[in-house]
Amino acid sequence: MYRTQRRKMSSTTRKVVLGASAVVLAGGAFAISTGISSAGEDCGGLDQALRQNLQFIAGQRAAPDAQSEARIANRQAVVDLINQRRGVAGCTADVAGEVPGAAAGNQGGQQGAKPPAANPPAANPPAATTPPAAPPAAGSGAGEVVCKGSTVTLSGEAGAPFASSGTFPIGTTLKVTNLDNNKSITVKVETTSGSCILLNNAAFEGVREPGKFLIRRAVIERIG
Repeated sequence: MYRTQRRKMSSTTRKVVLGASAVVLAGGAFAISTGISSAGEDCGGLDQALRQNLQFIAGQRAAPDAQSEARIANRQAVVDLINQRRGVAGCTADVAGEVPGAAAGNQGGQQGAKPPAANPPAANPPAATTPPAAPPAAGSGAGEVVCKGSTVTLSGEAGAPFASSGTFPIGTTLKVTNLDNNKSITVKVETTSGSCILLNNAAFEGVREPGKFLIRRAVIERIG
């Protein structure tokens, strides 16, 4: 009888251990699939990435077109992922997105945050007559430095590398350099957003640092 009870307990113990192992493995697989770990998560970077994606969604809703619904669904998936990472990292800031140039009252819940690309477009309007004026070029001579001080994050859109922008018209060629790792990529603007520039998934992967959703030290150049 003692041996029977011992075998039952051993069987139960093995099941518990196996179940716990499965949970640990599943957690590790999730961390690998998202490309980041919860360790050392930067709430500032995650909040910035969330704010810019919310701005994009707000912009699409304010001025919808035939593809807005698909873009919003795509971007919402990115928002959900960022919120998951914010929850794991313990980020508690109330983040909201506002369409640049729109009245604060049109976007309920805005807490006075300053989207990084909200001010630069006012100084350098999209499709205005300022580009022919050719302000001072970048030190490399590659093109005109624009949206100084802006950060760069991903739009969540799939496909070959391209960019979205609320500052430059579709067809504009922009070069983004990540000063933290000296990687750069040249892309064309193919969709609109509420920021100076957002990179789609493929373009962002070409210049990102592992585990980061935001490029804080970026040089953006207009080269065509």
